[in-house]
Amino acid sequence: MTCAAWGQTAFEVATVKPAAPLDMAKIAAAVQAGQAPKIGPHVENRRAEYTYMPMRDLIALAYNLKAYQVSGPDWLATTRFDIQATMPEGSPKEGAPAMLQALLKERFKLVAHPSMEERPVLALVVGKNGPKLKSAAQAPAPLDENTPLQPGEMKMDSVDGPMRVKVNADGSSTINMGAKGIITQKMDPQTRTLHIQSSAVTMAGFADMLTRVMQMGGESSRQVVDQTNLKGYYETNLELSMAQIMAMVKASGMDLPTRAGGQPIDAGPDEGQTVMESVQALGLKLEARKASVARLIIDNVTKTPTEN
Repeated sequence: MTCAAWGQTAFEVATVKPAAPLDMAKIAAAVQAGQAPKIGPHVENRRAEYTYMPMRDLIALAYNLKAYQVSGPDWLATTRFDIQATMPEGSPKEGAPAMLQALLKERFKLVAHPSMEERPVLALVVGKNGPKLKSAAQAPAPLDENTPLQPGEMKMDSVDGPMRVKVNADGSSTINMGAKGIITQKMDPQTRTLHIQSSAVTMAGFADMLTRVMQMGGESSRQVVDQTNLKGYYETNLELSMAQIMAMVKASGMDLPTRAGGQPIDAGPDEGQTVMESVQALGLKLEARKASVARLIIDNVTKTPTEN
């Protein structure tokens, strides 16, 4: 039953404030201790928390869209907020997006409308010599939200549904999206490369993962659209240089990690693969094309929320 059916379309109480810059030293220490940093959306019982989230992601979550589907001013991708809210008694978890949408309209004067637009995209297609993909050993199992959390694991909520993020002993992190796939990310300090690997993902899921990587470079980056016609689940792997990742993060306006004393971390030489090269290694390629994509056009939104 939806929140609207209960007549409950707004949070009972909510606090909104600008997000403070991340303390990278504390996050690194937490990761080394096997603790997952609490960043992003979390809805548990009546409690809804959105931590260190850019306005663009908040809007996307409120409208059940991907962040790259939101079109608006550049600051949407770089200005971050912390929101802590309480849902009315008896509210289903599925009602949180509608309540978040109502909050954004009230506190940020958000006005938006949907649109189907013909836009430049990057089409994910099969390469000339065919795919070099290994089929997954088995399809990923749906998530059981009642399963107790493991050490270093935390729950998250996304447009794709519930997921679990786990910080592993080797410093890698695993994102379990249930039937939608499992993704593992690991930074190799010796080669200064970021490995993004999936043991089981659809090509549509892989295209979405590529879009998220591309979006590190800012909202102007093109959406990746699956046009491979490949069905089933596959093993995939991306290997990106730290220098490329840092350049993309800087271009998007996000906080760059620093050492003690505020000195920026040296990304090292740009010796890793580009996204294009990683895709080509799988027997696939990205081609510039045009496609009709769903967008949410922001007509008005303020940068400063009304008083709590």
